[in-house]
Amino acid sequence: MRRKPYTKVLKTNQIRAEHVRGMGDMVFKGFQCLNSECHEFIFIRKNEIGSDFEIVCPSCEIIMLSGDETQFYAYKLKDRRDDSIIEEGTFTILHDDYVEEAKEYKYCIICNTIKPLDLFDLHRGRKSGHQGECRLCKAVYNSIKNKTRLTDQHREAAQKRRMYLNLSGSSKIKSEEIYRRFDYRCFKCKKDLRKVDTKERPLDHTLPAVFLWPLTTENATLLCREHNSEKSGKWPSTYYSANELKDLAILTGVQYEILAGQPHYNPEAIERLKASEQVDQLLTKYAAYMSEIIKLRNRILEYEDFDFFQHSTTISSAWIRQADQEYQRVIHQEIDTNTEQDTDET
Repeated sequence: MRRKPYTKVLKTNQIRAEHVRGMGDMVFKGFQCLNSECHEFIFIRKNEIGSDFEIVCPSCEIIMLSGDETQFYAYKLKDRRDDSIIEEGTFTILHDDYVEEAKEYKYCIICNTIKPLDLFDLHRGRKSGHQGECRLCKAVYNSIKNKTRLTDQHREAAQKRRMYLNLSGSSKIKSEEIYRRFDYRCFKCKKDLRKVDTKERPLDHTLPAVFLWPLTTENATLLCREHNSEKSGKWPSTYYSANELKDLAILTGVQYEILAGQPHYNPEAIERLKASEQVDQLLTKYAAYMSEIIKLRNRILEYEDFDFFQHSTTISSAWIRQADQEYQRVIHQEIDTNTEQDTDET
């Protein structure tokens, strides 16, 4: 028996796009126009695609007909032994096959965006067989209803992470290429991640972002959600075995000596922080998170003996004084802790 809900979300000023009204259960087929010179991505209502269809691209006006095909090249199958032609013809894609394999989409009635159908939870009572809202909107709604959402904390954490990613120089990555390289398996536990949602197979910064190392297609590590959480922020040598580090070096292109060594900052990122313009832009962009910038400055000072505050032309001496005081406090704490450990061992 379900527990009676004790909270209710009262919605006001909800945005509902006109073109989304009544579309909560409408399923679309989505595919790119087969004209190689056209960039149009076409959405057609699934219930309008019969066995005898005619789809006109709204951009280039090319027509895709059922029973028809699009030719991409002519070919000859050659026998290398005597150079004879075994077969010749044209490479074509049947329009029926192309439309049939197209992914299905649906509008989310909350964020008003069209998304792949597999981003909506199942719901037997609806005509589409899926929830009206996407998983992301559902998760946000539930966090409000269950009083677990801390919007400001989420936003602040996201901003801090963005700061580290900007400094590390991370670029757009090709996830599929990484998945294939790791055979769709978690590097740590070898769990098969082929059939799980993409959020359950996160890509790990092999060398942590907190040390300003970038995440790239070449150096990323595929981990399951559990081990990605365990590994977060850790240097490889503190998390993996020696044999794992050797395998990781082959898969990521990161030298074994670096993976197995001590934590250190990305030299390229440090070099960028020697430019006054770069430091001033950093301070301006993330001024609301000055405490995090101070932590970063002090960690770099400790690990690399480099103070990027000295390269700023705008920072107040008050911030430098506060950073120095925090640095001294942390250093003294570490000295006291080490002294206590030495006494215990004695």
